[in-house]
Amino acid sequence: MFAVALAACQSALATQNADPLPLMPWPQEVVQPADGGELVLDNQVAISVSGDDLAAAVMRWRERLARQTGWELKPQAANPSQATIRIRIARRVDPLPNLQSDESYHLQVSQSGVLLDAPTRFGALRGMETLLQLVENGQQSSVIPLVTINDKPRFSWRGLLLDSARHFLPVEDIKRQLDGMAAARLNVFHWHLTDDQGWRFASQHYPVLTEKGSDGLFYTQQQMRDIVAYARDRGIRVVPEIDVPGHASALAAAMPQLISAPGNYQIERSWGVMKPVLDPSNEQVYQFIDTLIGEMTEIFPDCYLHIGGDEVDPSQWNGSAHIQQFMKAHNLADAHALQAYFNRRVEKILTAHKRHMVGWDEIFHPDLPRSILIQSWQGQDSLGAAASSNYRGILSTGFYVNQPQPAAYHYRNDPEPQSLKGADRPQAGERTQSWRFTMPLLKGKAVSGSFTLIEGKNGARGFIDFDGRSRRMVRNIRWLSPYQLTFSVDNWMSVIRPVVTFNNNRMSGYALVGNVRYPLTGSRLAAVPQGMQPVVPDSAQRANILGGEAALWSEPVNARIIDVKLWPRLFVVAERLWSAKNITDENSMYQRLQAMDRWSTISVGLQQHAQTQVQMMRLANSSNILPLQVFAEVLEPAQYYTRHHLKFLAGHYNQFEPLNRLADVLPAESDAARDLQGLVNRLVENRGDKQAAQAIRQKLLRWQGIVPKVMPLLEQNYQLQALKPLAQQVAEVSSIGLAVLDAIESNRAFGARDMESMNDRLDNAAQVQDETVNALVSPVETLLRAEK
Repeated sequence: MFAVALAACQSALATQNADPLPLMPWPQEVVQPADGGELVLDNQVAISVSGDDLAAAVMRWRERLARQTGWELKPQAANPSQATIRIRIARRVDPLPNLQSDESYHLQVSQSGVLLDAPTRFGALRGMETLLQLVENGQQSSVIPLVTINDKPRFSWRGLLLDSARHFLPVEDIKRQLDGMAAARLNVFHWHLTDDQGWRFASQHYPVLTEKGSDGLFYTQQQMRDIVAYARDRGIRVVPEIDVPGHASALAAAMPQLISAPGNYQIERSWGVMKPVLDPSNEQVYQFIDTLIGEMTEIFPDCYLHIGGDEVDPSQWNGSAHIQQFMKAHNLADAHALQAYFNRRVEKILTAHKRHMVGWDEIFHPDLPRSILIQSWQGQDSLGAAASSNYRGILSTGFYVNQPQPAAYHYRNDPEPQSLKGADRPQAGERTQSWRFTMPLLKGKAVSGSFTLIEGKNGARGFIDFDGRSRRMVRNIRWLSPYQLTFSVDNWMSVIRPVVTFNNNRMSGYALVGNVRYPLTGSRLAAVPQGMQPVVPDSAQRANILGGEAALWSEPVNARIIDVKLWPRLFVVAERLWSAKNITDENSMYQRLQAMDRWSTISVGLQQHAQTQVQMMRLANSSNILPLQVFAEVLEPAQYYTRHHLKFLAGHYNQFEPLNRLADVLPAESDAARDLQGLVNRLVENRGDKQAAQAIRQKLLRWQGIVPKVMPLLEQNYQLQALKPLAQQVAEVSSIGLAVLDAIESNRAFGARDMESMNDRLDNAAQVQDETVNALVSPVETLLRAEK
């Protein structure tokens, strides 16, 4: 017990270091000698493996070492005892990974070399990724710091969903993402192969599916086998998804006889929830599924197969006389019961083929056996309810990487639901005030709910009740003035940061959803709402939560920009699913994430920077893209689903909307703006911090000065012209920041009229333009507020 506690302490403390090791995910236990030290490498470095056959992996590792060091490595030493890196595997196992695969390892780097011990090949694969991350090019040589690491994953299911249906992804691009997944210790590739916009699985029994449902873009059975083998060699399982009974437009175009209503169906070109749905009363449907699953099991050996099951529009079921009669004959009260009947039939087919069913939240039904696995896009409450009913599940809410989101938002998103532990209950002598709010969105119904502030002798705390969702405690409560309040909270959309002004019993303002302002209005409530507590499984039921999956839905993604969307941000999700629960230091995370960005480009061969540069050269009509790069440092794509909703309002929410804007190659968040925010926070806390003030000035002058240089590039390409007002506002916001900085340094205050004018200009600059946000606004706004 003491050793476990010590390991957790060492692991947690290591992430608090000023300069943590460049490791991500962070291992369970990291111990370094007090006096440091390092193992010096040279081009004779050799790798030996005993206990299993990893010859192909050794070749890959040597190639990556050569890329990281820039060396031409000499041939492997003939004598394994002379190897610099010795890998000892305790037992040989089936090379096909499964849910129970042992991925633990022990890594020791000493002056005499590297020793990696692992119970199985899978731990060896994970441990070598850790070792490769440790290789550094120092002042005089390439080295590995002396360290002892004991490691194993927190969760057994750590996945990534790639959507090949909406935008087709070539095989070579998928393989590159599998390399990245292995580097991040992710172990499940969830392959979304069918949807309304395309059927990508080549069926030998039903060739019409790809003839009429794929636009000629599909994977042959040999290509799919190749992907499975490629993933297997990297310790990654492949779980295919064939989405039924909904998301069936491409299927309907090929086999309309299986659909619930007659029609002349075509592949769907728009995004959204479509009407075609399989007919659960038609026995041919189950024969089709049985044959299809039989084909899939010949290609995909994993014991799990995903049936989708989400977002079923019941219109065709409700409008069909024969389906309604079928429901009555089978005592099925509604569409939910009909889908449960369908799922039971499909589950029996899967069982006959020795497969377990995976599906989204909507398949959760007490009539289904506990062997199914529920993937939750609806959040921790849904996942907690499933786990409490002894169904196994994984979390995807909060890990949707197709949405631009701050990395810290993903990092705080834990698969296990958290109890409030009574923090929402006012104590004797504490005062409360509750406010009802409404926040309209660009598409769909408004978000509404209430928030409550609790004020006592220990300061303020609070919680928020979004309608239909469980209560969450809020963070970072700050009064900006006696009548203006801000706080932050994470929910299913993003990190939400309201900025509200109170006037008697009314409230107005806005909420930042990620980085986009949405209007917020409300009124005071007479009493604290009752709310709903989080659904928290007990200690035994928590074992039903197997982990989580990041999801890259491809409406806003194609192969030309896929690495930009995934990397290095996916390392953050991977750390949340691998590392200990107490590894939560966001500053350390961001510091190590920057190291992963560089390392994954060099060692793994990921293309987030190459893809960005190619698209910027296209946009700039030049290979001199430096002005565009500097301008882009302080820009972010509109976060959450704002870009989706803007495309919908413009009538461009479809498969042919070009992904050719600058917003399409911007990172999800601006590192430069976040660094500036850190400097501003330092200066606000200590107005005499001249180093911070000077650094802020240099940065603002840099971005102010780039605008005249980038403006000709924006004017000469129609795909950039919509950003001209944004460029002008970058210059204007930089000027405001410089003026405030001058005032702080000269101890001069602004008049009320000047403050109002600057606030108005910042509000104007905060608006989304061409799906892009000026990330300079927030740190400059913080600087200005310090002048009040």
